[in-house]
Amino acid sequence: MKIGVPKEILPGETRVAASPDSIKKFISLGVEILIQSGAGEAASMSDADLEGAGAKIVPDAATLYGESDMVFKVGAPCCNGNGGVDELAMMKPDAILIGMLNPLFQREQAEAYAKHGLTSFAMELIPRISRAQSMDALSSQSNISGYKAVIDAAEQFGKILPMMMTAAGTIVPARVVVMGAGVAGLQAIATAHRLGAIVSAFDVRPAVKEQVESLGAEFIEVEDKEAGSAETSGGYAREMGADYQKRQADVIHETMKKQDICITTAQIPGKQAPILVTEAMVKDMKAGSVIVDLATETGGNCELSERDAVVVKHGVTIIGHANYPARVPTDTSTLYARNIYNFISPMIDGETGQMKIDWEDEVIKGALLTRGGSVVNAAVTEKEA
Repeated sequence: MKIGVPKEILPGETRVAASPDSIKKFISLGVEILIQSGAGEAASMSDADLEGAGAKIVPDAATLYGESDMVFKVGAPCCNGNGGVDELAMMKPDAILIGMLNPLFQREQAEAYAKHGLTSFAMELIPRISRAQSMDALSSQSNISGYKAVIDAAEQFGKILPMMMTAAGTIVPARVVVMGAGVAGLQAIATAHRLGAIVSAFDVRPAVKEQVESLGAEFIEVEDKEAGSAETSGGYAREMGADYQKRQADVIHETMKKQDICITTAQIPGKQAPILVTEAMVKDMKAGSVIVDLATETGGNCELSERDAVVVKHGVTIIGHANYPARVPTDTSTLYARNIYNFISPMIDGETGQMKIDWEDEVIKGALLTRGGSVVNAAVTEKEA
């Protein structure tokens, strides 16, 4: 069996779906790994590094897709005019596709995979259960994003974060608030705390209060009976009602007046990101403050964020990079490659090197997007309905 890893072609995507470590592990299972020339360059993985791990370097995408029985990607393949090059058309009709396919927002592309005959798995749909933690690509990528967001904020902020006592006087510590205490938010809290800032955090889910406080931050609560049902069965934040949102906005507005840095991370699967920071809140922040919006890919948490741009509005710097994992590509690629290996390796027969898939397995059923010419994932089909 041949597994192909192409070079990502969407603008700004610097990651690659393989690493020297994952290549060695797959080869030990009896499969062949094909890597498109230059696929790892942006992630500081040269062709020589990948070839040295055992991969075969192929010259172009057409050759790679034409030979591959299985394709590993970071983002969804370009098709139907998305990206200018039709990667889907180059794939074998019976190939297996694995990647961050974003099917809740790109339903038409999922239909195209099915029409082409692909069996596809969406890494972001892997269920969040204990057994699948090592496969959880959303968590591995968000973790790095939360760290990088604080570093970017510190770079833009015109002051230092920790308290510092000098002969010339004492510098007071910066105040950082994190909106959303998921994986990215918790890492942002931990990073800001390690850098010496006074940290507080907000989340609609009261259940995360203990986690926030264990990292040295103050938990900001909105008193409301609806908060008890703020978490989905999958562990994500649920979209809240109008009354709660009004109370939430009032609490956040008062909090923002005292902050120097705000990191927003709130996203709802399959929906536009909620607006947490309005223009009025930005106006009331201190001059020189910084906002990092980690949700611009789905619309943004700040009303004034601009996707893939750093702007200054009302004296506040607002950072809106859409693809944060791509800003730290060496580590995010390595972690993503491990996620894929941990997901795929149990499906490979150790004796034959061929696929042996248990279609009733909970993890496989959760991630399976298309099979047999149809979109079969319940999360996608129910959303469409």
